[in-house]
Amino acid sequence: MSDIQAAKPQAETTPLRRQPVQQRSAKRVEQMLDASAQLIDELGYDALTTTLIAKRAGVAVGSLYQFFPDKRAVVQALTQRNLERFVASVSETLNELAPEHWWDVVDSILDIYLAMHREVPGFSKVHFGDVVDRQLLDETRDNNAVIVDALTDILSARIPSPLDDIRFALTIANETADALLKLAFRRDPRGDERIVAEAKSVVKGYLASKFGEA
Repeated sequence: MSDIQAAKPQAETTPLRRQPVQQRSAKRVEQMLDASAQLIDELGYDALTTTLIAKRAGVAVGSLYQFFPDKRAVVQALTQRNLERFVASVSETLNELAPEHWWDVVDSILDIYLAMHREVPGFSKVHFGDVVDRQLLDETRDNNAVIVDALTDILSARIPSPLDDIRFALTIANETADALLKLAFRRDPRGDERIVAEAKSVVKGYLASKFGEA
């Protein structure tokens, strides 16, 4: 078994009124999330409505309300799905790369984020939820803390340091990368490559100063 397990972000709340127990219901919920992602890309979060989501998903509004109380809950579920996919991609990629140096780890994580920003519907407008609520993913922690905790779970097996030290360093690295990547996407909708390269360099240097380069 690989030494990196596929960590799942631990959220304290769920936006679903009830969990879909049948395959048909689960598929309908996925259709609603896909529809909300498409509409966010087209209209933005503020213009999103449950009526529009239901119409795009091809379901009755009443069917949507069986699972979600409002549009915020739909987008919360969409954001949680994106986070789970992000964490799974990081785990899978690091297992495949078996990186020997921190810069491989940083490149992989930032490249996955960049790919999601460019390719995943709705992600470039909502990211991991701050546009809606800084605690959209978990009412007890801000969104970046949820991401850091998930990355800490993944990377702790590779770093021979106390867990609190790892979490603190990843918090600083994540906040730094987040600010620089936001700048990169303000400069260029696809992400200014010079700024992305600088973000990787800055974060690599910081993490190397904490944990070494290998």
